[in-house]
Amino acid sequence: MEKHIKLPLTKELAQTLKAGDRVYLTGEIYTSRDAGHKRMCEALASGEKLPFDPENATIYYVGPTPAKPGEVIGSAGPTTSGRMDAYAPTMMSVGARGMIGKGARLPEVVEAMKEYSGVYFGAIGGAGALLAKCIKSAELIAYEDLGAEALRKLYVEEMPLIVIIDSQGNNLYEIGRSEYLTNAEN
Repeated sequence: MEKHIKLPLTKELAQTLKAGDRVYLTGEIYTSRDAGHKRMCEALASGEKLPFDPENATIYYVGPTPAKPGEVIGSAGPTTSGRMDAYAPTMMSVGARGMIGKGARLPEVVEAMKEYSGVYFGAIGGAGALLAKCIKSAELIAYEDLGAEALRKLYVEEMPLIVIIDSQGNNLYEIGRSEYLTNAEN
């Protein structure tokens, strides 16, 4: 099913999404990769606040390239989500709900998604220049010393994604494999 979604990704909205849905996100998202996630989780463990309000936030696992003159951002393709698996349950426990990346997730992350109504969106690897066209503004908000991995607030319009894992734990990678094997046997 195709859905056009206006962020933030509330619990109620997240629960309407199903593995395999094609979605087009519009609204504010945040960027972070493993170094940023590590720093945020260390801050939370020390009782510090995060540099942004994580409630109903969507985090894009990306380290964009520098913007060329006159552009908002450089190429902005997804990074491998498994790098954030150690941190994702903690981020969801403080309210973050959406994750955008590529690749499989660990069972612990899927369990946290079910507990906190999280959604994992897949972005197409190798399509960073195309995805960057959906980004209408980019603002550095923290961890500038991390370079491409610094935290940024982005405003995106009609960012094309697919729901890989929904809030019930349904996983498109597993569903697709099962359907393929069933069809291959017939």
